[in-house]
Amino acid sequence: MRLGIKTKPEHTPWRELVDVWRAADDIELFESAWNWDHFYPLSGDLTAPNYEAWTMLAAMAQATRRIRIGCQVTGMIYRHPAVLANMAATTDVISGGRLEIGLGAGWMQQECDAYGIELPPLRQRFDLFDEGVQAIIGLLSQEVTDFAGTYVQLTGARCEPKPVQRPHPPVVIGGTGPKRTLRTAARWAQQWHAGARSPEHWRELDDVLRAHCADVGRDPAEITRSVNVRVHAETGIEPAVEEAAGYREAGVDLVVFNLPHHVPAGYLDRLATAAAPLTG
Repeated sequence: MRLGIKTKPEHTPWRELVDVWRAADDIELFESAWNWDHFYPLSGDLTAPNYEAWTMLAAMAQATRRIRIGCQVTGMIYRHPAVLANMAATTDVISGGRLEIGLGAGWMQQECDAYGIELPPLRQRFDLFDEGVQAIIGLLSQEVTDFAGTYVQLTGARCEPKPVQRPHPPVVIGGTGPKRTLRTAARWAQQWHAGARSPEHWRELDDVLRAHCADVGRDPAEITRSVNVRVHAETGIEPAVEEAAGYREAGVDLVVFNLPHHVPAGYLDRLATAAAPLTG
């Protein structure tokens, strides 16, 4: 099993976030670091600060040297897919080829209402998502892209410079919807990120993904399967490592430890020591 970390970009001074990502960058055990794509905090005081995902990734690309970086996951509804493709290409160049492109359909009604962003009904949202994923991959991998979708139209569209990673940075599809999300993951993803409730729930979802892979002629071994495990400030590191062990037994490839706010100095060293047996 491989390991990563995730920081909540809410309720936290910028310098603390940079320090955590740099600490993870110095620990070889952690292969990736992640944030989320929201404009409001998801907990506590909703008027408190929450950093924007992609400008944060670009800054973290400069602040780190080794660790892979990504967003779990970018809401397709927030940015036009062509704009997002250009952001991703630039961020991959800044990072020297360390970007993972996390993509999801989007869901936060409160943010959409506040900013006047349309949150389409579920079916249309996933139609937009499917078109957006294909458009982004085309822009990142082809010199010129034409796309005639219902929601996305590209005509002789270019995205330059191209990303360092070819044909494009790995696409991470996040979600658990058995009919649409997992089908899209089977077709396009290099990583599927599941918000599973338990290892048993994850196994059920993985069976669905494998069935979709069979339908589209894809080898499921080509797709990294990842989950988040939350490290609670109240209970500490050991219960999270125990939970991660359960996912390892179930067959998960990558566990991302979702860290509490205000991680103190030395915390990641202690987490790495406790979690190291998972990688053996």
